[in-house]
Amino acid sequence: MQWTLVIPLKPLARAKSRLADTAADGVRPALALAFAQDTVAAALTCTGVADVVVVTDDATARRELAALGARIVPDPPGGGLNAALEHGTTAARERRPDAPVAALNADLPALRPAELARVLAAASAFPRAFLADAASLGTTLLAAGPERELRPAFGLDSRARHQASGAVELRLAGVESVRQDVDTGEDLRAALSLGVGPYTTAAARGLLIPGA
Repeated sequence: MQWTLVIPLKPLARAKSRLADTAADGVRPALALAFAQDTVAAALTCTGVADVVVVTDDATARRELAALGARIVPDPPGGGLNAALEHGTTAARERRPDAPVAALNADLPALRPAELARVLAAASAFPRAFLADAASLGTTLLAAGPERELRPAFGLDSRARHQASGAVELRLAGVESVRQDVDTGEDLRAALSLGVGPYTTAAARGLLIPGA
C-alpha cells in the first residue's frame, strides 16, 4: 500500500517558540526549516510513501521543500493546524483519490524511513489509526485508509482526542524516530541522541542543548 503524507508547516518566523531556552529568535526559523527538511527527505525515501504534500504559506519553506520533491499546497489563511490538514488531504486525494492518507508532523528530524514504513504498514490494518508522540500526550502521525476521512484533532492532548474519535492507537516498539517530535530543548536533545538528519545537524551546531 502506497501512502500520501500530508505535512503541515506554519510560517517559520512563528515556529518553535518553546525552543527559546535553546535557540535565539534569529535561529529558530532556520532550525524549524531544518526539522522539516529532514522530515520530508526521510519520508520521500520511505518505501511505503508515494507522495508528500506540504501545506504551508512560508515562501522559504515552499522553495526548499519543493526542491526536495514535496508537493506544496497553500495553507488556508487563519484556519489553524487541523484545517490545514483537511485542506492538504483534499488536495492529496484530488491527485490520488483511492490512496490512504496520513498526517505527519513536520518536526521529526531523526525520522528513519524504515521505521516510518513499519508504522504505515501497521496503520493499514485499520480505518483510522494514530501514533502517540514520545511524551504520550500528543500525536505525530494520524492515518486514514482509502475513502476514509482523516478527521484530525491535533493540538493539546491530541492523543486523548484521537482515541475519543475512534482512531486506533498504534503501540509499536522500535519506532522512536517517528515518535520524537521537537518542541523543547529536551526534545531536541532526545532527537540528537537518536541521530538527526543532515539539515538539523548543521542547524543545531553551536546550540546549548539542555541536558546534553
